[in-house]
Amino acid sequence: MKYNKGYRCVYKLNIHLVLVTKYRKKVISQAILNRLGEILKATCQKWRSKVIEFNGEADHVHLLIDYPPDVEVSKLVNNLKTVSSRLIRKEFAEELDQVYRKPVFWTGAYFVASAGGVTLEQLKAYVEHQLSPAD
Repeated sequence: MKYNKGYRCVYKLNIHLVLVTKYRKKVISQAILNRLGEILKATCQKWRSKVIEFNGEADHVHLLIDYPPDVEVSKLVNNLKTVSSRLIRKEFAEELDQVYRKPVFWTGAYFVASAGGVTLEQLKAYVEHQLSPAD
């Protein structure tokens, strides 16, 4: 596993993020999905983060994101949603205006889970088997 190096830390932080369209409307076409990928990757770069994997279906997208420890996940996610929604609504207004009356794209909620190279069980076993300091 390759680790990232910061000023005073070594880290590997990944999240699995799922964004869902408002009312789970099936509005994501292949063109919108491709553009979302570009927008989300560019936005992550501005946050010193990286999209490792990206894909989606007609009503949601999945991202696997590598991010630094000083980035707050909630702020990163909110920025990803705001920027992508604004640009997608602007660039695909003709299609989206037929579905949404208001200027919306994503639902207010999202799913996020930490993702790593080891399972929770493996990590627990590793911690449990550490040598205790000698008295």
